[in-house]
Amino acid sequence: MNKEEFLEVYRHSMAHVLAKAVIELYGKEVQYAIGPQIDDGCYYDFVLPTAVTQDDFKTIEDKMREIIKRREDWTRKEVSKSEALEMFKNQKFKTELINDLPEDEIITVYYTGEDYVDLCRGPHVENSQELMNVSYQIKSLSGAYWRGDEKRDRLSRIYLYAFPSKDELKHHIKMIQEAMERDHKKIGAQLDLFMFDETAPGMPYWLPRGWKMYQALLKYSREVQERHGYTEIAAPLVNNKKLWLISGHWAHYVNNMFMVPGVSGWLKADAEIPGVLENINEPTQEPKNVKIQAGSVVYNRELEDTMAAKPMNCPNAMMTYKRTNHSYKELPIRYSEYDVLHRKEKSGQMNGLFRVQEFRQDDDHTFVMESQIKEEIADVIAIADEIYSTFGVTYRAEFSTRPEDFMGDIEVWNRAEAALKEILDEKYGEGGYEINEGDGAFYGPKIDLQIKDALGREWQCGTVQLDFQLPHNFGLTYQAQDGSMQMPVVIHRAIYGSLERFIGIIIENFKGVFPFWLSPYQVGIVPIRVEHNEYAKKVEEALMAAGIRVEADYSDNNMKEKIKKFKNYKDPYILVIGDKEAAEGTVSINVRGSNKQIQNVPLDALVAMCKKMNEEHSLELIDSYEAE
Repeated sequence: MNKEEFLEVYRHSMAHVLAKAVIELYGKEVQYAIGPQIDDGCYYDFVLPTAVTQDDFKTIEDKMREIIKRREDWTRKEVSKSEALEMFKNQKFKTELINDLPEDEIITVYYTGEDYVDLCRGPHVENSQELMNVSYQIKSLSGAYWRGDEKRDRLSRIYLYAFPSKDELKHHIKMIQEAMERDHKKIGAQLDLFMFDETAPGMPYWLPRGWKMYQALLKYSREVQERHGYTEIAAPLVNNKKLWLISGHWAHYVNNMFMVPGVSGWLKADAEIPGVLENINEPTQEPKNVKIQAGSVVYNRELEDTMAAKPMNCPNAMMTYKRTNHSYKELPIRYSEYDVLHRKEKSGQMNGLFRVQEFRQDDDHTFVMESQIKEEIADVIAIADEIYSTFGVTYRAEFSTRPEDFMGDIEVWNRAEAALKEILDEKYGEGGYEINEGDGAFYGPKIDLQIKDALGREWQCGTVQLDFQLPHNFGLTYQAQDGSMQMPVVIHRAIYGSLERFIGIIIENFKGVFPFWLSPYQVGIVPIRVEHNEYAKKVEEALMAAGIRVEADYSDNNMKEKIKKFKNYKDPYILVIGDKEAAEGTVSINVRGSNKQIQNVPLDALVAMCKKMNEEHSLELIDSYEAE
């Protein structure tokens, strides 16, 4: 058994031990639902007769240890559906799971000793003795809904860390604590970068400091794309449903789109609508009657004047291309977009900047001839190399091939996959990237770029996707060299991906201590006394003229208070200006992250230092100065 199989077996087994411990502590009336293994352990969902608190964690852990020490046998048994229903007749969640199975399904249960049985496919250990060396600790307690449906039973979910050794558990807990300290939601609030409000769920408010950083990211992206021949467009954020019908999004994505339905008219009198389901995917729920008051607008999203906020930019790029005839001499045509996108998410899925309902992407749609695919994607990879190295993160590539429900000509698919594979082989070497067979989009194969942050966590950000379907749907053509009309291939491409998500990642990666070029404010100016304000304003003007983001405190507050304020915002440079600096035309620099000061720096030298870090997108702060 390899390590991955072992982790799966023992973590899954520990979930059963957790459930058995909870039942022994809280009684047979405990309703136990599901308990899968997860990346760092397992969890189990319960309905409990009394509330569990953090104070109870040790008691549960001790009971689990007692159960493991009994060295009980684990027995697998196959049962019929009727036998399973009888065994779990007092367990409502197990009963529901069993009823969902086909009549002829072979059902397996696992006994831990003789007094605990669970509905489970396995596999599991053969005896609890195998778990003696497992290191575990209850991680947390949270609420959950049965089957993820907020209209169903609310459950208590107990999470458990489980690792093969004490050292691995200790290391993991330390990493989790570090991750909590890096939590972008916490740091974002501390640095006044963004906020959320219940009036716009999952839609961030970008505060002045955060918006400056956001604009710095956009500026850098635009500079890189300009050098690589991209042209930027902007398109309507709300589009008629006709566009989404042509693109196919109406059929595949309609429930994730924010709608402005067409108007059928107004109700003359109160009306009741029967047969309304709160969740279309839950057929067992009881339909309701919904009352609508007289005078209400009657909306109908099937009407022609229905509009929807765009969840992606692709169809707009297709329309932009289609506006005129094109020759092979014009290709590739690269349309980049940073428009606002909206995608509906369930409330339980939203998570700070990582999962939002409103966001921007560094999106691009490039129109190429088939013969240009390889060269164009190689250039995209070069852009990814440059951008990711600027942030000091590494990445790996994943190649996803043709799925079963692919659309288009299989020969075109074969040629496209061969081109992508050749690019990846040349760039990373054979075996230097992961292949996900059958995981491509229905319209074309793709390459996903997984970046690794300071904690070793991986995030999928960049993507390069070939698309043969949208050009077909929109009837896109170009005139080939032989005079015939041919269909272009579209390359969908993003490097940051969602800017919101990328900012969340880099906040945690840098722990809020951003490189100079990315910091919301790069220089804080602290005049020691109000009589130094005049020279301080001259310094501020010189820096601003050079495109440096500056904030100054001209109040008569104590110097230490002013410095502390800028330190709390993690400004890279804090300039302290007094008599000497004003007389000599210099500055004294407090360098972030140290007690180091750079004394007697001429103003023009300071400006040059700051411009250099901005132009080079440096990761490191310049922390010394030597007069020439």
